[in-house]
Amino acid sequence: MIGIAILFVSLGILIKYGKMYFLIAGYNTMSKEEQEKIDIKKVANLFKNTMFGMAIAIITRYLLANKFQNPMIENIFFFGAILIGIPFLLVRSNAKKFRI
Repeated sequence: MIGIAILFVSLGILIKYGKMYFLIAGYNTMSKEEQEKIDIKKVANLFKNTMFGMAIAIITRYLLANKFQNPMIENIFFFGAILIGIPFLLVRSNAKKFRI
């Protein structure tokens, strides 16, 4: 699980600071005109924050699972982070707030 948290942090850093916007699904398939209508820096910041939040949730639950010797805690909260984080990211990134 720690590996997945590291993956999320890495993706957040690559998208925000590495400017690897092609990792954002659908962005590189848009026409240049459509891409210019989106504030990609704000979208990248949203991706970074969401990925970091999901990573923190996974690491916290991993530590709790180890403390209480209950691996079910880790599984429940891992899937919880994914099931909450991904829809949040999809809905927020498509908001009018990010349109120019």
